Amino acid sequence: METGILYIVPTPIGNLGDMTFRGVEILKKVSIIGAEDTRTSSKLLKHYDICTPMVSYHKFNERARVDKFLEKLKNGEDLAIISDAGTPGISDPSSIIIKAAIENNIKVVTLPGATAFIPALVSSGMSADRFYFVGFLPEKAKKKKDLLESLTSIKDTLIFYEAPHRIIKFLTSIRKDFGDRNIIIARELSKIHETFYRTSIDDILCNPEQLTLKGEFVIIVQGAIERSYSEKELIGLLQTEILKGETKKSAVAKIAQRTGVPKNKIYNIVLKL
Repeated sequence: METGILYIVPTPIGNLGDMTFRGVEILKKVSIIGAEDTRTSSKLLKHYDICTPMVSYHKFNERARVDKFLEKLKNGEDLAIISDAGTPGISDPSSIIIKAAIENNIKVVTLPGATAFIPALVSSGMSADRFYFVGFLPEKAKKKKDLLESLTSIKDTLIFYEAPHRIIKFLTSIRKDFGDRNIIIARELSKIHETFYRTSIDDILCNPEQLTLKGEFVIIVQGAIERSYSEKELIGLLQTEILKGETKKSAVAKIAQRTGVPKNKIYNIVLKL
């Protein structure tokens, strides 16, 4: 028996008119739709007269649903996965079912379509030649700290997602590692109140009232600007890390990552201390 196809179908991030013809066609023909929130997705399905049954499929029941989905796919049924908004798999559950389908030689077809960070990046005016998509920061403090430290020397444009009630905490966190940088905050993309704040980290932190705290935020952050460090500055950074209890080796690695200065140059300075 021929297996079914697992379709990954992007959904509009705001404006329902952004749904593609092919996306609607696929959702009408599959036997079942796995939706992040069936209540939210029911509005989309109703708008396009899609009568396909839905089942909830989110990060809290993802593993439990996989076996049932695989059984249907192996029996030749086509399935579709959608999220509340955007492309499933981008800061959104679906990786487990995709991986399981591939391992079982089931065809996975991902449709091109809506995602928040591409229009935000293009409209930001910042360099889009190369960019680094980060998404949401980890919730655990240690993982968040390690990630931000690893991003400090990246020269490409950085892209983050954040919820409105956490935006000030988010900017405070990145300010510690990145310093003040130019940023663009995009909110309510594709909706009536689409807004772009073209500003800096410090400007927002000094005047947080300028932000309308509604809708998901996409934050575009200027990449690291290459600068030269004097030997005196590097010695100061090394001494700070060593006083924190870091070994010389780990201190060298951290400073090299943060500043972009070659490890051997920093190590030679360590030998002089």
